[in-house]
Amino acid sequence: MPTELGFHGSDSSRHVTIDPQAQYPGTPLETALWCAAQGWPVHPLAPGRKTPAANCGACRDQPHSPGECPCIPAGRWCHGFHAATTETARITAWWSGQPRFGVGVACGPAHLVVIDVDAHPAPMPEPDRLLPGIHIPASVSLRGLRHGFHSLALLAALRGVPDPSRDDSTLRVRTPTGGLHLWYTTPAPNLWRCSTGSGAQRALAWQVDVRANGGYIVAPGTTTAAGAYTVCHPVRRPAPLPDWLATELRRTGHLPVLPAPRSAAAVPPRARAAVLAAGGGRDAAARTLATVLAAVTGCAAIPEGAGFTEKLNVAAFTAGGLVGAARMTHAEAESALMAAAAHARPGREHSSLRIIRSGMNAGRHRPLTPGDRT
Repeated sequence: MPTELGFHGSDSSRHVTIDPQAQYPGTPLETALWCAAQGWPVHPLAPGRKTPAANCGACRDQPHSPGECPCIPAGRWCHGFHAATTETARITAWWSGQPRFGVGVACGPAHLVVIDVDAHPAPMPEPDRLLPGIHIPASVSLRGLRHGFHSLALLAALRGVPDPSRDDSTLRVRTPTGGLHLWYTTPAPNLWRCSTGSGAQRALAWQVDVRANGGYIVAPGTTTAAGAYTVCHPVRRPAPLPDWLATELRRTGHLPVLPAPRSAAAVPPRARAAVLAAGGGRDAAARTLATVLAAVTGCAAIPEGAGFTEKLNVAAFTAGGLVGAARMTHAEAESALMAAAAHARPGREHSSLRIIRSGMNAGRHRPLTPGDRT
């Protein structure tokens, strides 16, 4: 007899109870300032929409990478989450000038992983696409499975853990279309990658997206034309990412894979996680960056006098050359550099970012082709 998992006739709304006392501040400016106070960099969303505010005319007419854009250092909001900030003065200027802007939170620098559960009416895919990498036996009845709440509950049931959509220990936000955002924190550096629930390369579950490094999430309290993003209960802060979910994200390819450098044996185990931040697929470029990142992460064992600034600058210059030669993206390279710098010198992210952007900008003008030596 088939195993019945109880999806028939269920409704995603039963997972969520809206608490009217748990709303965020009433204006978008107040919401943005509250998020920034939590250490979450914010950026404007177009009024009534969940997409970033439009770039300026110059950025639209002449496409370029965020790292070389003069608008961001000048305090403008071009390039979406790349312009996200926690600076009170800049946030106040943005939302005072455009009070109808929504609020987006850049997940990577905020050390957030948000599980985005959708409830869209859609035909159920083949069983092998429901939970990528997991075989669902024919004895398991999927009758009544309709949306992401069900596929996430199925994953939890197979792992023997409670349904995350009912996790009242963390910030949960109901979306205007009936979905749910589950907010979790991760230790710095945040290396988790985004995905969509229908992605061919990596996906956690059908109709379950992952918002992490290289992406953003709509802040609770934001209102779009479809409705408001509403807190489900009084918990306003994310809990740590559960171990079982971290294991599933790792299994489904949400951590970048980078070949270890030849000197990897000399890299402390904790440093290797930072060396893995550049993304796989382009092995030669990955090995090149891994080598210079190993020099940066190696500074963790030497509090002073390790030449950290010089080594980070060399790594950033090398990364800029790889980006300039189109051998990896700007986001991949900057994420890898920030991860290595945060491991070696925690608490110095702002100064490290200045070194990284300066070095990458210089290196971008000297593209590093496969035959070049670092």
